[in-house]
Amino acid sequence: MKIDNKEIKIESYDIFTYRRIRRAIGYIGISLPILLIVLSLISFFQTTVQHSISHYYYTNLREIFTGALCAVGLFLICYRGHGNRSFWKNDNLLTNISGLMALGVALFPTNPEVVADKMYTLIPLNEKWIGWLHYGFAAVLFLIFALLAINVFTIGQENETRSPKSILNENNIYRCCGYSILVFIILVPVSEKFNLFPYSTLVFEALSLFAFGIAWLIKGRALGDKGKIGQKLYQENNPVDTEKVFEE
Repeated sequence: MKIDNKEIKIESYDIFTYRRIRRAIGYIGISLPILLIVLSLISFFQTTVQHSISHYYYTNLREIFTGALCAVGLFLICYRGHGNRSFWKNDNLLTNISGLMALGVALFPTNPEVVADKMYTLIPLNEKWIGWLHYGFAAVLFLIFALLAINVFTIGQENETRSPKSILNENNIYRCCGYSILVFIILVPVSEKFNLFPYSTLVFEALSLFAFGIAWLIKGRALGDKGKIGQKLYQENNPVDTEKVFEE
């Protein structure tokens, strides 16, 4: 019985750890644009609100931009999801690729407005194609974010037959977030070409990160899963008064 109890504790600890990683990824995704914009409004940092999140690389807030991306990248690489024969549903493979893409976005910045600023990047060459690497990494990164939300996060309830399901069911939230990411990312080049409104690129990038962060927070059960929340989001009847998971 002691062995069984230890196995249960280890399994519970693994679940708890995975949820903490998911929540950390979600919190970083949501807080990054908010933190950059808010600090831009404080004169002490000598930084104005930028045209896009990527352009914060060439400001005093560069460490926050690159640090957040590197943190998300490392979390995604260390994250061990479930394998799947289908590439589009392979949690482990997709998170590893997205982690590498996040590191690429951080280490290969967009082209600066002042050419001389390029000399302070990882590859100090004034070549436009190096800047395009940034957009390539970013495009793949957000595409995988959308795939994870639409195809991977929804696997847990894809065979769920109980009804009726709440409109706030987790799968509805994941799909909404995934498709929102796709729409916002498409609107980024559209807004740049037609100059829809001031800071349109920054706004759509921020909204994409919000959608990404919300999906990971729901997957990490940041709101909990007890009582009505558990029923509406996860179709789980978890009692509000819970016993401690870890007992000595």
